[in-house]
Amino acid sequence: MALCALPARAQLPPPTSLPATVVTAPRFAESASALPFGVSVLTADEIQASGVSTVNEAVMKLLGVVGRQDFFGGGDFSLDLRGFGSTADSNQIVVVDGIRLSEADQGGTRLAGIPIDSVERIEVLRGSGAVLYGEGATGGVIVITTKAGTGAARRNTASLSYGAGSYGLRDARVNATLASGGFSMDFSGTQRNADNHRDNFRSETDAGSLAVQWSNDRLRLGARYARDELETRLPGALSADQFATNPKQTNNPDDHASINNTRTSVFGELFLGGWQLGADAGWRDKAVDSQLSGFPFAFNIDANNYSLRARREAQWGGYKNILVAGTDYGRWEREVLGSFGSTARQTSRGWYLKDDVTLPGVATRISAGVRTEKLNKTSTNAPTGLADRQTAWELGASQPVGAGFTLYGRLGRSFRLANVDEFSFTSPGVDLLAQRSHDLELGSRLAYAGGKAELRLYRSNLRNEIGFDPSAAGPFGPGANVNFDPTRRQGLELDTSHRLARAVTLRVNAAWRESTFRSGAYAGNDVPLAPTQSVAVRADWQPLAQHRVTGGVNWVSSQHPDFDNRCRMPSYATADLRYAYNWQQVELSLGVSNLFDRNFYTQAFTCVSGVTNGIFPEAGRAFTATARVRF
Repeated sequence: MALCALPARAQLPPPTSLPATVVTAPRFAESASALPFGVSVLTADEIQASGVSTVNEAVMKLLGVVGRQDFFGGGDFSLDLRGFGSTADSNQIVVVDGIRLSEADQGGTRLAGIPIDSVERIEVLRGSGAVLYGEGATGGVIVITTKAGTGAARRNTASLSYGAGSYGLRDARVNATLASGGFSMDFSGTQRNADNHRDNFRSETDAGSLAVQWSNDRLRLGARYARDELETRLPGALSADQFATNPKQTNNPDDHASINNTRTSVFGELFLGGWQLGADAGWRDKAVDSQLSGFPFAFNIDANNYSLRARREAQWGGYKNILVAGTDYGRWEREVLGSFGSTARQTSRGWYLKDDVTLPGVATRISAGVRTEKLNKTSTNAPTGLADRQTAWELGASQPVGAGFTLYGRLGRSFRLANVDEFSFTSPGVDLLAQRSHDLELGSRLAYAGGKAELRLYRSNLRNEIGFDPSAAGPFGPGANVNFDPTRRQGLELDTSHRLARAVTLRVNAAWRESTFRSGAYAGNDVPLAPTQSVAVRADWQPLAQHRVTGGVNWVSSQHPDFDNRCRMPSYATADLRYAYNWQQVELSLGVSNLFDRNFYTQAFTCVSGVTNGIFPEAGRAFTATARVRF
């Protein structure tokens, strides 16, 4: 759902209805109003008005998605769309300008390196996207579209900004677009340095992207290049006593890491008769070099992704039909360096077909889709690899039942195989089976003159879910990756935005979820690191023509870090506030995060005698002052 935020310009907007939401999660641009599934949307205006500095922070603060601090610095929080806990990253997919970014190991997907000012839209599809996106999409799909990736007409613009704040923050950004005729070039760069909120936690981020493209009425061709570099110190985890005494301290004063990413891609779109054709090819390199408790750990990743897709929209009598078909190919390779080095590889080839028919008169939309995908995975750390073909499918329908009101539902099956880290570390003599999920979602969507609302009820029953169990018999003692006993994810999600007055907009994202073991040794227990409730409330107020105030409160309920549920991580609530003043082409802003200076944490991974340990503290109150100039 899109929130139409108020422009920070010279006059207040008229009290008109909110514009229709267009999404690209179906792999081609389409209105969200009749889709048989829900998509939450963040616009560039909302992102800028909130003052967030990374994609992760935008999804957490503005959409209420649960996030956990990762082990590196630079603000790269792990996102969890539907309560998958520590395996969330392996059960959701990230796509940037049509290229799949998700890794084939447990290293996580780095989003904080994407310059936030280059982002035009973030779409979050909660729930299975397996038919269109393949393996690992049971929890959902995050689709990021840059300003250059929208395909919209470009115009000459530029902006410079500089921010400074608490914990030694220095944040410089530059963005520019040059356009002439059908040609355009977009550049975005950012440099963000901070001491951060703990000892030995300084981080330095340097990122940039360049996109060139040419288009006319029928054809669009282009190329992109992006890179990001992170140098960070690693403070490590704290015990409960250390967290209570001094959450700023570190147990690892010498640990550090660097991450270097480069992404190159080419793309094309063609309108040919009644067909819309698209092609993407991407090449990505990632290098990680770290020192952990005196031990070096370094690896390089080389990944290629290619996709072809086609869409045809046609009318047959009174019937409207939308056909989408395509193929995806991916190759991923990781080389771990050093005396304990290894090589891991993965290839995947998927074919998909999806057809939507809208019936005349009643406007009922019926959707059906299927995907077949062949995967091969090997690692020199494992005696055998994985080779399998899996199938995903879905059936859906949506039905308008009144002015602006739609009911929808879908059911289907999604899947994933163990990644290279998981099948390389299992109980002796035990092979990991394919994880499968049967997914059901029912929803309602309402659009009216002053806002939008969407309510979703979902359930995913999983068999052979793959994850790490610290009590399982492992190759070197307790702890191994296993197929869990049957599990379930179910819950209720609410997205709503409402214009309270001409100058005030309110947005609420709330979720109640259950992530439980259905049977086995942990029957009835919650899945670790999966809170049951979360609420995000945000307001946007423009009291005078050049003044804008935005802010919000995020609350996340308690959660368990352990399978036995003997320990509990406390719930937490944080508030943020930002004031911006616009004068001609200049914007001056002052923002504060964790307004009430709460002492809390989002990540912990051990339970000792009923006490939570392995804690990664979050930052206290922090101020940021920023000046931005537009040209």
